[in-house]
Amino acid sequence: MTYKSKFGFGCMRLPLTDEKDPTSVDQELFNQMVDIYMEKGFNYFDTSYAYHNGISEVAIRKAVVERYPRESYQICDKMPTWALSDEKDNEKFVNEMLERLNIDYFDVFFIHNINTPWLKLAEAHNAFEYVKKMKEDGIAKKIGFSFHDHASLLEEVLDKYGDFLDIVQLELNYLDWEDPAIEAHKCYDLCVKHGLDVYVMEPLKGGVIVNPNDEIKNDFKQFNPDKSIASFAIRFCASLEHVKMVLSGMSKMEDLLDNCDTFENFEPLTSEENEFLEKMADKLNSSVAVPCSECGYCVDACPEMIPIPEYFSMYNLSKNRPESNIYRLYFDKLADEKVPADDCTFCGTCLDYCTQHIDIPEELEKVCEHFEEGFTPYAGSP
Repeated sequence: MTYKSKFGFGCMRLPLTDEKDPTSVDQELFNQMVDIYMEKGFNYFDTSYAYHNGISEVAIRKAVVERYPRESYQICDKMPTWALSDEKDNEKFVNEMLERLNIDYFDVFFIHNINTPWLKLAEAHNAFEYVKKMKEDGIAKKIGFSFHDHASLLEEVLDKYGDFLDIVQLELNYLDWEDPAIEAHKCYDLCVKHGLDVYVMEPLKGGVIVNPNDEIKNDFKQFNPDKSIASFAIRFCASLEHVKMVLSGMSKMEDLLDNCDTFENFEPLTSEENEFLEKMADKLNSSVAVPCSECGYCVDACPEMIPIPEYFSMYNLSKNRPESNIYRLYFDKLADEKVPADDCTFCGTCLDYCTQHIDIPEELEKVCEHFEEGFTPYAGSP
């Protein structure tokens, strides 16, 4: 396997025509991005039943399936574990995904987001046995699961099912590599121990890595002015021996072109670069108020439907750039658009679903206090 073959197109954050509407995929721009990606020799597309409320699969059908021969691309899709209520749902969802994509088989198929609560659902409805049969029947060439939890749970799952699986998709990046809350390094080692390939999601931690404060940006510029911050993060993941795929969610053409350049001219990380990234990880961890990757699973679990990632994003921005107009945006969203952050009832439902193991109720309380203390009324404010 070459480094070039490790670059996967993540389709969870596709370009939109309306930023407020996740179903408004900019199909024309996505088609253009797909064409460049394919022309440069890349061919792996990662999606899910849930991405863009189901429109991600439709967009891939239009951009890829209807425009390229089947043998020229690979598609990975994922079972909506949280939606399983009966064993028959496995087949129902798989058939719906195949229909949306208009394909006869998946190159890779995962049980989506195995964590403590969703492992119970997957096991209660025999999802692992179902994907095993998918492979036996030729509906999936390779099978596995995506994982967002501690290493101890991963070991439990691999001990039970690892003998018939091919891949584990992990959140892995240099910020989380030694983070005790994520345990990326331990999880990677467990996959290696069980002889499974590792596919990487969130190499940029939902954008946290590429949106640091000015001091960290300057550190990168001084270290190597010719390389983007994203390229260092991508290369960290792809340089690992047992990582066979690194996904990047790209909503802008410039992101695609930067990633293509990284893989076309790939250079494994040097020891000097690894040491530099360790220092940057320490700086980033101390500068990010809430390490949210904006996956959104907490919102689906929240009884109040509080847009938790949006509030955390505002909070992080206001901490790093206090001169921004983020205070106005925060209060405008409270007044006009969104469920207020202080509607949190501390029920704790979100906690089991947070891929970053954040104490969400506690952090939301800090968000409210931060903005209330720093708010200066402006013209037209109540």
